[in-house]
Amino acid sequence: MSTDLHTVALVEDDELLRETVAEILAASPKWSLTGTYPDAESALEGMIATCPEVVLMDIQLPGMSGIECVAKLKEFHPEAQVLMVTVYDNNDRIFDALAAGASGYLLKRDAPGKLLDALDELLTGGSPMSGAIARKVVQHFQATPPSKNEDHNLTPREKQILDQLVKGGLYKEIAWELGIGIETVRTHLHNIYKKLHVRTRTEAVVKYLGKGS
Repeated sequence: MSTDLHTVALVEDDELLRETVAEILAASPKWSLTGTYPDAESALEGMIATCPEVVLMDIQLPGMSGIECVAKLKEFHPEAQVLMVTVYDNNDRIFDALAAGASGYLLKRDAPGKLLDALDELLTGGSPMSGAIARKVVQHFQATPPSKNEDHNLTPREKQILDQLVKGGLYKEIAWELGIGIETVRTHLHNIYKKLHVRTRTEAVVKYLGKGS
């Protein structure tokens, strides 16, 4: 295995989807698939042994749920970045998954087109989410409208990028929408996080929209 490849494991009980995602990853020059698993129990055994950098995790699995699997995996491999890939978009599942240690949440209907971009975002410290999920997170935490007197010294461009984050945009999509490079987006996000005193896109969006301003 080339040391230049990033490692990823897939936990998905739907055989057809498992094969589809495996094909997407196999076609990428950046990723090496360390294992595919139809259930959490076999996944835990395999992932504890191989320690993949990133894990794609379904929620509804036979036996142990994907959320339970994330929590147990994090005990053994806390550095693992977990991206939930699921059909579920209800608040309880979202926040249980994030609380268990997931770094992102992608709906299966969005996965084929956004999977590789989401994986890239995970590697650079982002928390990729489907637009519908990002909106639910914001709605859950938002308590008050943003204060017009509190702009955290954000520049107009930084506010534009935050507006795109609110919509659930990935780095590549934000760059295209604003006509700038992906590295420029990352630089702006670094400055945004520093100004807002946050570490993740979710925290940044919540603070930007008023909670904790």
